[in-house]
Amino acid sequence: MPETFALVRLLNSLFMGVEVKAFQSIGLNAVKAAEMSVKVNQAFALELLVAAGLIAFFAIVRMTLSVEKPNPGQQIAEMIHEFTGGQADQVIGHGYETFQAFVTCIFLFVLLNNLLGLIPGLETPTKSPWVPLGIAVLTFAYYQLNGLRAHGFGYIKQFLGPVWWISPLLFPIEIISHCARVMSLTIRLYANMFASDLVTLVFFSLIPLAVPAVFLGLHFFVSLVQAYIFMLLSMIYLSQAVSHDH
Repeated sequence: MPETFALVRLLNSLFMGVEVKAFQSIGLNAVKAAEMSVKVNQAFALELLVAAGLIAFFAIVRMTLSVEKPNPGQQIAEMIHEFTGGQADQVIGHGYETFQAFVTCIFLFVLLNNLLGLIPGLETPTKSPWVPLGIAVLTFAYYQLNGLRAHGFGYIKQFLGPVWWISPLLFPIEIISHCARVMSLTIRLYANMFASDLVTLVFFSLIPLAVPAVFLGLHFFVSLVQAYIFMLLSMIYLSQAVSHDH
């Protein structure tokens, strides 16, 4: 974690101060409390920056909506909305509007975190396994909760299979399969972004600028594809969870 990154220093000064006081309140001395405090790393700081940027962007777009003279921000938001809406309509089908906001946020959040690696001096947050894991766990919880909302307790039938007498065998298999989705989403995103970041860094350190520029383009392409795949898989899991054709 480069201490020169101002946002990291700021967050550490804010959060660690609160943690130190909390530890001191239970009897620990200042030195021990500082050692036990969790330090914010660059990946977490950049995640917060991306989240804040997205909230600010959509808040500004919402406040400046215009039918007659849409501004560039509104046009970009409309293009994103049409793209994710078209994909959700194809994958999820009827009622996709309920989930479009979530999958759009997933796509933009993953994409922007991936693209931060193109900025000199910044690491790609998604090359840290904890970042993809957090997004994967959120996606898992979201589609499971929506499956329960759509089917009630009847949602468990999706884990039992169509034939009752093989349900005891299928149930644990389905549970493992669903948990493996978290691992699959995490490892796919983490491994691809880690490899892309590493290749770009190696070529920048060995070869003059013209050749590594090609790998920056590759990093951009990988970032876009991985964000799209993450969004697409989220849609597929949602469609399976809320579908009534089981």
